[in-house]
Amino acid sequence: MQISIQLSYAGGFKESADLAASLEKAGLDIAWVAEAYGADAVSLMGYIAAKTERLQIASGILPIYSRTPTLLAMTAVGVDLLSDGRCILGLGASGPQVIEGWHGMPYDRPLARTREIIEVCRQVWRRERIDHAGPAYTIPLPPEQGTGLGKPLKMITHPLRDRIPIYVASLGPKNVEMTAELAEGWLPIFFIPEKAKDVWGESLAKGGANRAADLPPLEVCAGGMLAIGDDVEGIRELARPMAALYIGGMGAKGRNFYNELACRYGYEQEAAEIQDLYLAGKKDEAAAKVPAEFLELTSLVGSAGYVKDRLAAYKEAGVTVLNVLPVGGDPVRLVEQVKALAADA
Repeated sequence: MQISIQLSYAGGFKESADLAASLEKAGLDIAWVAEAYGADAVSLMGYIAAKTERLQIASGILPIYSRTPTLLAMTAVGVDLLSDGRCILGLGASGPQVIEGWHGMPYDRPLARTREIIEVCRQVWRRERIDHAGPAYTIPLPPEQGTGLGKPLKMITHPLRDRIPIYVASLGPKNVEMTAELAEGWLPIFFIPEKAKDVWGESLAKGGANRAADLPPLEVCAGGMLAIGDDVEGIRELARPMAALYIGGMGAKGRNFYNELACRYGYEQEAAEIQDLYLAGKKDEAAAKVPAEFLELTSLVGSAGYVKDRLAAYKEAGVTVLNVLPVGGDPVRLVEQVKALAADA
């Protein structure tokens, strides 16, 4: 099991890069660099490439609406060249609040867009001339939509690899099915090992049945907040505000993917209450409604023995990359500890 960490995107690029370099020495395998509506992720990815030697550098995630398919492919090539082949292209649809509110793009056809982006990226990396016609993208642009001067082009640069790993952040049944069919890796959030098969098993099986023979087995990257000690259980409470934000505030009623996931896990009543309170501006009350069981099952917080048992549960559920958020201690030490526990789990 590989170990990955989500770097902070709240600021401090140089500090995050220094931390990534220290974590690399502690055995970290992948650093995920987020992009929301602050600074871009790619700048930090390039900086980390210069500060590290072995660490895989992943976008976690680049929204599919903010860049063209060919620019996404070019971006991955750039980071891959800078890092000597250590780039992972993490993609996701984000949500309508960010895509329409920040980027000014309509939030439409997320599955079709993702599928076409993956296809175009791989064509670019093989240095094929791009002549693509799909429901979401037509490249080159048809003459009736532009000057008529566009023509199929191939990438000038020679990529280091013709297959850069693509990980997709997906939650819904159809999106997870597509991920299992096409991507090298899957990025679920709020992953509960004990309930994963019931929630996602059918979608993963359907997608896997259509997976191309030249694709490696699907990597599953999941985890949560990490704290190791005999008196750290209270640290789980730190996750309440974030859980409430996602379940209650990330979208309107009927358009909140995280709320739907909580319902599929069996927390229908709590999810409804959290959303009602959060959308009414009662954020603290919404956070108080997040079930303690949900916080426990989506984190790795407890004694070394307890965390080792949780690691075994993640492995049993098919997780191949443990994604952690170290809290309540030295992150370097925590990564060293979980790396050792994972080796024995």
